[in-house]
Amino acid sequence: MALPRPTTHRSLPVLAMATALLAGALTAPAAARGPGPQAAPTPPKSPVAVGHGGVVASVDADASAAGIEVLRKGGNAVDAAVATAAALGVTEPYSAGIGGGGYLVHYDAKTRKVSTVDGRERAPLSATKDLFLEKGRPLPFADAVTSGLSVGTPGTPATWDTALRSWGSRSLAQVLAPARRLARDGFTVDETFRRQTADNQARFKDFPASAALFLPGGKPPAVGSTLKNPDLARTYDLLAKDGVNAMYRGPVGRDIVKTVRKPPVDPASGRVARPGDLTEKDLRAYATRKQAPTRTAYRGLDVYGIAPSSSGGTTVAEALNILENSRLKRLPQQTYLHRYIEASRIAFADRNRWVGDPAFENVPVRGLTSQRFADSRACLIKDDAVLTSPLAPGDPRRPASSCTTRGTAAPTPYEGEHTTHLTVADKWGNIVAYTLTIEQTGGSGITVPGRGFLLNNELTDFSFTPVSPGVHDPNLPGPGKRPRSSVSPTIVLENGRPAFALGSPGGATIITTVLQTLLNHVDRGMPLVDAIAAPRASQRNAATTELEPGLWDSPLRGRLEAKGHVFKLNPEIGAATGVQRLPDGRWVAAAETSRRGGGSAMVVRPSGKPPVR
Repeated sequence: MALPRPTTHRSLPVLAMATALLAGALTAPAAARGPGPQAAPTPPKSPVAVGHGGVVASVDADASAAGIEVLRKGGNAVDAAVATAAALGVTEPYSAGIGGGGYLVHYDAKTRKVSTVDGRERAPLSATKDLFLEKGRPLPFADAVTSGLSVGTPGTPATWDTALRSWGSRSLAQVLAPARRLARDGFTVDETFRRQTADNQARFKDFPASAALFLPGGKPPAVGSTLKNPDLARTYDLLAKDGVNAMYRGPVGRDIVKTVRKPPVDPASGRVARPGDLTEKDLRAYATRKQAPTRTAYRGLDVYGIAPSSSGGTTVAEALNILENSRLKRLPQQTYLHRYIEASRIAFADRNRWVGDPAFENVPVRGLTSQRFADSRACLIKDDAVLTSPLAPGDPRRPASSCTTRGTAAPTPYEGEHTTHLTVADKWGNIVAYTLTIEQTGGSGITVPGRGFLLNNELTDFSFTPVSPGVHDPNLPGPGKRPRSSVSPTIVLENGRPAFALGSPGGATIITTVLQTLLNHVDRGMPLVDAIAAPRASQRNAATTELEPGLWDSPLRGRLEAKGHVFKLNPEIGAATGVQRLPDGRWVAAAETSRRGGGSAMVVRPSGKPPVR
């Protein structure tokens, strides 16, 4: 498991400091980068921004600035989202990039319609349920991660192409321009980037292309140094010139296939990097899915999420429906947290049993997101007792019989935690919530030689073997199958108009992060930036519930333990961003105040101060 990202010198620890910055430099796009030895100065970071003309929130200031640059030039939310994502491929290459995939949710202000793009990676067409078995036994997880076996067909370039063709107003070449410049001229390394590189040093050094890019002089780059990626700049140039066919039918794709089928490991390293079976046919056959979002009503709001192959939309919806009849606003904090934890436990029990790739599995989406099913499961929650995990799933096809803990549980398998999320809104009211990933920090650890990007390890999101013997597992590998995800980009409407949108990285903790942030904002009345900053708990149908230090060190922990809860410390859970439409027409962008080094919220034209409690 990757270590959490520490706070860096670029983060702002208190909201008051962020508010003071709003009138000035935080809104400036990245400066023009001409030839020279140093990167342009990194724009200041602030976790909150408010004003007009459009907003961008991401984990990285250079990436948010790329989105703002596109908005300033008249681009819309989709244009800015792709620009931001491409820049994250430069500055956050261990969490995102064109070697991975993701899920995008879009709100169209003209039609008031929410649409989604499933850009999840796919297994090779030759894959079977035994993909990660060797001599009948599952591979050690670390061996599977750092291999060609773990690499799924990338979906990120296809996601950009689908979104731009469907709702964008600029070409791929136009929106790639800021990221191409950033890759060519470099960015300033901060402590977070240096630490993540150090965490991967043992893997990166075994692959010459990864070592040459990320370990200059054989060591992680120094804080304050400039890191350039000319190979990625040239790859972006090729995508700008030839479109995504360069990936799916051209030279970039051929290089990916060659790398997966014969991982370019240093023979002197002694590392065994197992080959995968990805082919050019797999790339040609790849297509995104445009599909209806999940939808549920909560407190008079319409909550839209991503449907399977991700479990995010169904699981968030089920937990909200379980809590619909709880008056969370007026409850004491310990009772509120208890019910939130129990609702998460139940929703994950059902998610693990029922959700997989709908092209292969009969996923009962309507049942999982129905109020009737949630009510039948909510009866399990008692304020004076704690459910035991792993909890058996209910049956959304027969909700009347689901108020039971009998049956065989399906535990939650591990998912990589260091994805990235961005949220964008434009002056017309269009919104994009977009989560993209290469799986765990550093993905497979394998950089495509000459191309400047890491390959994903997304196929390790499959179950290696059935998680519950004798019970059908919807998340086993298959030919061309998408592994189940927990990505949860979410857009919330009120009377058909935007209220707010949010999302987070964090593997399976994405679902609980989005759920808890939404509850903090809607039920507990926190401003969005405070709802994001609040300490988190994450229960995923496990024997223990994870707590961040703010709750671990709180008297609330003892009170909840007295009920029967069992906790373990997690230094950091998720790294959310969001946007909110204010009644006066202004937009708020919100990001983390400290997690992952603090996030970056920017606005085209700042105006006034953020709302307060």
